Amino acid sequence: MSKENRTLYGGLAALGRELAKEAWADARYTIVVDENTFNCCLPTLIGRIEVLQEAEFIEVPVGEECKSLEVAAQVWQTLLEGGADRQTVIVNLGGGAVCDLGGFVAAGYKRGIRHINIPTTLLAMTDAAIGGKTGIDFGGVKNSIGHFYPAALTVIEPRFLDTLPEAELLNGTVEMVKTAAVADPELYMRLLEAPTVRPTGRQDIVAVGRIKNRVVKADPYDHGIRKILNFGHTFGHAIEVYRQLPHGIAVGIGMRVAMYLSVKKLGLGEEVYRTYSQWLRQQLSTFNFQLSTFNLKDIEQMLPLMHQDKKNADGELRCVLLQEPGAAVIDVTVSDNEVRDAFLHLK
Repeated sequence: MSKENRTLYGGLAALGRELAKEAWADARYTIVVDENTFNCCLPTLIGRIEVLQEAEFIEVPVGEECKSLEVAAQVWQTLLEGGADRQTVIVNLGGGAVCDLGGFVAAGYKRGIRHINIPTTLLAMTDAAIGGKTGIDFGGVKNSIGHFYPAALTVIEPRFLDTLPEAELLNGTVEMVKTAAVADPELYMRLLEAPTVRPTGRQDIVAVGRIKNRVVKADPYDHGIRKILNFGHTFGHAIEVYRQLPHGIAVGIGMRVAMYLSVKKLGLGEEVYRTYSQWLRQQLSTFNFQLSTFNLKDIEQMLPLMHQDKKNADGELRCVLLQEPGAAVIDVTVSDNEVRDAFLHLK
């Protein structure tokens, strides 16, 4: 894994100062965007960063559609045809999908070139763009092919949040709640008590990012403590694929399933489960999302997706559960029948 992996919370101003340094003197830049960031964010980026005004740009599909081998191959082909070499730097301007794809492309091109993540969604700023995981979807399984390949820089520019609808902010807020739930109980309660889905302040974005960076530094290859960041994801990824829900919302429902199992298996306080369930229901109803319920047919369809989760071993589901906020337990074995019970309890 590359040792380069810094997060700049000073936004585009900090990026401009960084790219003026000698370490970037020979760089050639290619910016990866989707339709949304091409229109809403690219003008701001190149208007603020002079060295990027001559950069090439590559537009990819919006959302998970860009995370495929076909799109990655198209980007590689464009780089080859444009004469991109090992001094080329890929700048990923977009949400988590763009950052995942761009990092995956960078990891494979010429056996690895530098990339910079400039996340434009709250979800990406606090989760997807931090930590060095890159990936694409394959065989109907989310993030089934990828690398541990950190960005040289991750740049947090809060002004890009102003381009997002409130419903999109909910995606990021759920991931912030997840990170706080496994590592910082005080921050967890502050987020649940916030009056809106918009973070209570820039300090919360920074706090969540620093938690993730600290965990990743302790376990860069996801063998141990880093698994706590997957709380709710074993179930959330299956829900996301099966119900075609936004990632954060699916993870939010997955966290409710995981909390129910935590009550049953680890003695998590029922009040913690009820408080989170009430918060999630309230947030979803604000944006006309229903708290999904699942029948046995749905659950049987999703179980194979859950068994594809990378944390599993020996054919068993291995989940992250909570003893209490701030105290997560990794590699808890959960049976299929326990999963069925938890999903049916959503009713």
